[in-house]
Amino acid sequence: MSSIQRFHVGPRLSETAVHNGTIYLAGQVPDDLSQDIRGQTAQVLAMVDRLLAEAGSDKSRILMTQIFLSDITDIAAMNEVWDAWIPAGNTPPRATVQAAMAKQGYKIEIVVTAAVA
Repeated sequence: MSSIQRFHVGPRLSETAVHNGTIYLAGQVPDDLSQDIRGQTAQVLAMVDRLLAEAGSDKSRILMTQIFLSDITDIAAMNEVWDAWIPAGNTPPRATVQAAMAKQGYKIEIVVTAAVA
Protein backbone atom coordinates (compact mmCIF):
# COMPACT_ATOMS: atom_id res chain seq x y z
CA MET A 1 0.00 0.00 0.00
CA SER A 2 1.38 3.41 -0.99
CA SER A 3 1.75 6.02 1.69
CA ILE A 4 0.12 9.43 1.57
CA GLN A 5 2.15 12.43 2.66
CA ARG A 6 0.25 15.56 3.72
CA PHE A 7 1.55 19.09 4.27
CA HIS A 8 -0.04 21.92 6.27
CA VAL A 9 -2.78 19.71 7.69
CA GLY A 10 -5.68 21.62 9.20
CA PRO A 11 -9.00 20.62 10.72
CA ARG A 12 -10.84 20.99 7.39
CA LEU A 13 -8.20 20.39 4.71
CA SER A 14 -4.54 19.85 3.92
CA GLU A 15 -2.82 22.29 1.58
CA THR A 16 -0.98 19.45 -0.16
CA ALA A 17 -1.21 15.68 -0.48
CA VAL A 18 1.34 13.49 -2.26
CA HIS A 19 0.53 9.94 -3.36
CA ASN A 20 2.16 7.66 -5.94
CA GLY A 21 4.34 10.44 -7.35
CA THR A 22 1.44 12.87 -7.78
CA ILE A 23 1.01 16.14 -5.88
CA TYR A 24 -2.49 17.48 -5.22
CA LEU A 25 -2.83 21.08 -4.06
CA ALA A 26 -5.93 22.43 -2.38
CA GLY A 27 -7.50 25.46 -3.99
CA GLN A 28 -5.09 28.36 -3.49
CA VAL A 29 -6.52 31.82 -2.84
CA PRO A 30 -4.87 35.22 -2.37
CA ASP A 31 -3.98 36.75 1.00
CA ASP A 32 -4.27 40.41 -0.03
CA LEU A 33 -7.82 40.96 -1.23
CA SER A 34 -7.17 44.62 -1.99
CA GLN A 35 -5.23 43.59 -5.13
CA ASP A 36 -6.79 43.50 -8.59
CA ILE A 37 -6.97 40.25 -10.59
CA ARG A 38 -3.35 40.57 -11.73
CA GLY A 39 -2.12 41.01 -8.17
CA GLN A 40 -4.28 38.23 -6.79
CA THR A 41 -3.20 35.88 -9.59
CA ALA A 42 0.48 36.62 -8.92
CA GLN A 43 -0.03 35.92 -5.20
CA VAL A 44 -1.72 32.59 -5.87
CA LEU A 45 0.91 31.49 -8.40
CA ALA A 46 3.65 32.31 -5.88
CA MET A 47 1.86 30.08 -3.36
CA VAL A 48 1.69 27.30 -5.96
CA ASP A 49 5.45 27.68 -6.55
CA ARG A 50 6.17 27.38 -2.81
CA LEU A 51 3.90 24.40 -2.24
CA LEU A 52 5.21 22.50 -5.26
CA ALA A 53 8.82 23.12 -4.19
CA GLU A 54 8.01 21.90 -0.69
CA ALA A 55 6.61 18.67 -2.17
CA GLY A 56 9.63 18.18 -4.46
CA SER A 57 8.41 19.60 -7.75
CA ASP A 58 7.91 22.79 -9.75
CA LYS A 59 5.55 24.41 -12.23
CA SER A 60 7.13 22.60 -15.20
CA ARG A 61 5.68 19.36 -13.76
CA ILE A 62 2.04 20.52 -13.53
CA LEU A 63 -0.33 17.88 -14.91
CA MET A 64 -3.63 19.77 -14.65
CA THR A 65 -4.88 23.14 -13.44
CA GLN A 66 -8.36 24.34 -12.59
CA ILE A 67 -8.88 28.08 -12.32
CA PHE A 68 -11.96 29.64 -10.76
CA LEU A 69 -12.66 33.34 -11.37
CA SER A 70 -15.31 35.36 -9.57
CA ASP A 71 -15.77 37.32 -12.83
CA ILE A 72 -14.97 35.60 -16.13
CA THR A 73 -14.34 38.99 -17.75
CA ASP A 74 -11.07 39.00 -15.75
CA ILE A 75 -9.74 36.10 -17.85
CA ALA A 76 -7.59 38.23 -20.19
CA ALA A 77 -5.83 40.01 -17.30
CA MET A 78 -5.40 36.72 -15.43
CA ASN A 79 -3.98 35.10 -18.58
CA GLU A 80 -1.35 37.87 -18.84
CA VAL A 81 0.03 36.85 -15.44
CA TRP A 82 -0.39 33.12 -16.13
CA ASP A 83 1.38 33.34 -19.52
CA ALA A 84 4.37 35.13 -17.96
CA TRP A 85 4.55 32.52 -15.17
CA ILE A 86 4.11 29.16 -16.90
CA PRO A 87 7.24 27.81 -18.65
CA ALA A 88 6.98 27.73 -22.45
CA GLY A 89 6.48 24.20 -23.69
CA ASN A 90 5.10 23.06 -20.33
CA THR A 91 1.59 24.47 -20.46
CA PRO A 92 -0.69 21.95 -18.73
CA PRO A 93 -4.27 21.04 -19.53
CA ARG A 94 -6.40 23.71 -17.89
CA ALA A 95 -10.01 24.57 -17.18
CA THR A 96 -11.11 28.11 -16.33
CA VAL A 97 -14.62 28.86 -15.13
CA GLN A 98 -16.58 31.56 -13.35
CA ALA A 99 -17.63 30.55 -9.85
CA ALA A 100 -19.06 31.99 -6.67
CA MET A 101 -16.17 32.34 -4.22
CA ALA A 102 -16.16 31.19 -0.61
CA LYS A 103 -15.13 34.62 0.65
CA GLN A 104 -16.04 38.12 -0.49
CA GLY A 105 -13.05 39.71 -2.22
CA TYR A 106 -11.53 36.57 -3.70
CA LYS A 107 -11.16 37.10 -7.43
CA ILE A 108 -9.39 33.80 -8.14
CA GLU A 109 -8.79 30.31 -6.81
CA ILE A 110 -6.40 27.83 -8.45
CA VAL A 111 -6.25 24.04 -7.99
CA VAL A 112 -3.14 22.21 -9.23
CA THR A 113 -2.19 18.58 -9.74
CA ALA A 114 1.50 17.94 -10.50
CA ALA A 115 4.06 15.19 -10.77
CA VAL A 116 6.87 14.85 -8.26
CA ALA A 117 10.15 15.82 -9.92
